[in-house]
Parts: sequence; C-alpha cells; structure tokens
Amino acid sequence: MYRSLRIFLLPSRLLQPSPPGPACAACALQRPPIAVRMASQDSFRIEYDTFGELKVPSDKYYGAQTVRSTLNFKIGGVTERMPIPVIKAFGIFKRAAAEVNQDYGLDPKIAGAIIKAADEVIDGKLNDHFPLVVWQTGSGTQTNMNVNEVISNRAIEILGGKLGSKDPVHPNDHVNKSQSSNDSFPTAMHIAAATEVHEVLLPGLQKLHDALDAKSKEFSQIIKIGRTHTQDAVPLTLGQEFSAYVQQLKYGMARIKAALPGVYELAAGGTAVGTGLNTRIGFAEKVAAKVATLTGLPFVTAPNKFEALAAHDALVELSGAMNTIACSLMKIANDIRFLGSGPRSGLGELILPENEPGSSIMPGKVNPTQCEAVTMVAAQVMGNHVAVTVGGSNGHFELNVFKPMIIKNVLNSARLLGDVSVSFAHNCVVGIQANVERINKLMSESLMLVTALNPHIGYDKAAKIAKTAHKNGSTLKETAIELGYLTAEQFDEWVKPKDMLGPK
Repeated sequence: MYRSLRIFLLPSRLLQPSPPGPACAACALQRPPIAVRMASQDSFRIEYDTFGELKVPSDKYYGAQTVRSTLNFKIGGVTERMPIPVIKAFGIFKRAAAEVNQDYGLDPKIAGAIIKAADEVIDGKLNDHFPLVVWQTGSGTQTNMNVNEVISNRAIEILGGKLGSKDPVHPNDHVNKSQSSNDSFPTAMHIAAATEVHEVLLPGLQKLHDALDAKSKEFSQIIKIGRTHTQDAVPLTLGQEFSAYVQQLKYGMARIKAALPGVYELAAGGTAVGTGLNTRIGFAEKVAAKVATLTGLPFVTAPNKFEALAAHDALVELSGAMNTIACSLMKIANDIRFLGSGPRSGLGELILPENEPGSSIMPGKVNPTQCEAVTMVAAQVMGNHVAVTVGGSNGHFELNVFKPMIIKNVLNSARLLGDVSVSFAHNCVVGIQANVERINKLMSESLMLVTALNPHIGYDKAAKIAKTAHKNGSTLKETAIELGYLTAEQFDEWVKPKDMLGPK
C-alpha cells in the first residue's frame, strides 16, 4: 500500500531545524516562506509541515501532514483506512463551515472554491486522496488535516494556483477556519453515524421487520408445540412464535431512534477544549443549521461543547442499541435454523429456502447459510460494542482520544446490521414455508398437552398421566383412561390445542 503512494522522505538533514546564526538567516532568504518548489521529476512535489520538507505524490491533493501520517502509522494497510462515510461527513462539515465563514468575512472567492472542493469530497470524487488508517492519533487530527489539505489543494487548483503552495487557499487558515480537530472530528463522527443509521440501518431493519410480520400473519392458523428450556411446552401458533421476532425488531428500531437525539448534537464551535477559542459568536449554531440543511437531518449545536469533546456517550448509547439488536438477531436466526433443522433428523418444522450447495463432500446437502451470516454479524457487532465501550470510557480530562476507533466500529455495526437484515429478509425469511405435516405430528405426540387437564383433575394427576405415558410409550389419552382419571369423552373435550392459545 505505502509503496504505491510513491512517498519518499528527503534526506534527514532536510528534516532537522537549521542551527541558529547567520547560516540560518541565509537559509531563510533562500527558502520561500511557503513551499512552492516542484521536484525536477513529475512523480512528486515538495511540501512543508512544521517538522520539515516531505515529498508528496504529484497526482495527489493531500499534503505533507498526510504523508507524514502514512509514514508514522503503517498499521493495517488499505483495509484499515478511515471509513469513507467519515470522509463524506467531513466534506459536509467543511462545506457548511466555509459558508458560515463567508458570512463572517471570509473572501467569497476562497469560500466558493472550498465549497466546490468539499462538494467533490461529498460526492466521492476524491476518495483516492484519503489514504490514512484509523489507527492514528486518537483525536483524528491527521484525518482532519488530510481533509483540509485535499480541499485546500483542490480549491487552489480550481482557482488556478499551484498545488502545495497553500495560496490562495490555506488548509489551516481557511479550510480549518474557526475549527480544531478536537471539534471537527467528533462533528464528522456524528454526521457519519446519523447518516449511516438513516440510509442503511433503519431501512434494513424495517425490511426484515416487514418480512417477519408477513410470515407471522401467514402462519397465524398453524398450531404447533411450544418449547421452553428446549423441551416440549404447551401449544401456540407459528404466527405467534414469529410475532415475537416482529416485536423484537420493532423495539430495536425504537431503541435506535431513541438514541439519535444525542447523535444529532454537533461539537462544531467548541474548537480545542470546548471554549470556542478562535471562533465567532453564532458560528456553532449556524454551522449546525447548515449541516441540517445539507443532510436533511435535524442536527443542532451541542448545548455543552466540553461534553461533546471529552465524551462520546451518545455514540456508546447508539452502539448499545445496535448491540441489543445483535442479541435479537442472534436469537431469531438461531430459532429459525433450529426449527428448519433436518431435513430428516431435525425438528423440521420450517422449510428454509435452498440457495446454494452446502458441502464440498456431502452431495445434496443444503445449509441455513443466511442464518449463519446473521449470527456471525451479531457476534461481530457485540465485539464492536465492547471496543466502543472501552473507548467511550476513556475520555481523559477535556478530550476523548479513542475517536477514530469508536466511529469505525459504530459505522461497521450499522452497516453490517442493515445489510444482513436485507439479505436475511430477501434470501431466507420471505421464502420460509411451514412443514404442516411435521408440525402436526410433533404437536400430537407432545406430552405437555396434558397441561389443559390441570383445571379439571389437578396438577398432580396430570403430572402422573404425563410421566406414565412417557415411561410406557403410550398416548396421553390412553394413559388417562387407564389410570381412571377421566373418560375418553372428557379427554377429547378438555384437550383441544386450539383452545390452549390464550386466556379464557
């Protein structure tokens, strides 16, 4: 990955500060105050940060601070890059900030170029210019500067200037105006999380909810035996069994929505520690309003910027809601695959869609693969929540420094849950069939139908019937008559599964 970026350090002497004295003064005269020198070959240009010169690939819009981060954090490679939803969220925020800064006096020409460049970030046109990994500074400073450099250089290009010159658009003075990484990154975190929830998670959960609800209604008249502790219990309908899954999804979506108000609060305007140093009165409110307009979501400025920088309780709460959904999906998928186990040696009450061959050695075998995908996703989301919990609990003083890790896992959970819900609904749930013959057989053989006799002959006699029938391999009716507890007519009148589905 890093080799492909064509990044090279200059000799170490160029990275060291010049010694004091006349030589230093001479250097100052010879070196332009802003790096505009282009390399003799076309593969890279020279840019500066406060540590010195670095070679930057000539075909990239990022600058020296981004290059330095790729050199300092060679962790994980391409798969561990900052999630694109965070980059897009940064584009939205930087665009909003430029609009507001223009209201406060930023040169309209500069603001307009920043807005155009930010729109390209939002549209994904510049994705190749964001090479940094999640595992960097815990404030996300390198990614904030990556965005600032890309937007600055693209804006410079739009205005006809030289890449790397920081003129006429400076990454700090203009793109990052009235901002700090400490409030910019959490702002992008919240924009990204809320957007992913609305575009991926909630639609996916709704689709699965609706598919399960349709099956609950379809199976409403199919009476089956219930199971508690994995053992036979009293009857219910297959529709009632599925209705529990529907309700779990309904509650899950409600929990997500209940967690969103905190996510809608933006840290922008808090700058370095929450005081709002180097910003303007009203900046925070105006930026939040702009972001709300750009996204169509009800973002507002956080009422307390100190909390917004130092803690990420809102995202921990959102992750917790997703963790609960993972628990729900684990239960639902396990139930469905166990009810569909077989085809001849399992419960076999459900017939699951056959989507692909299941074995490389056993011909004809078909497995509940969608259920397996759901349970794996559930396990991953539970693990993500552990990481988010640890990260959220480690805000020290005025800044939480687990920000990139937290948002990586929150976004991963939202995406996985949304996608797997759609996959499970489309490739499994809508095609589930009830194996009525098998359901009826298992129900008729169940000893727990004896529970219907409790009001008539008492618990102890009913238990005697069940235990004796189980021991002798006989039916409940045969055993009840043999023990003399009731007649055949009484048994037929009192033991009716359809009358055992609810209160009298």
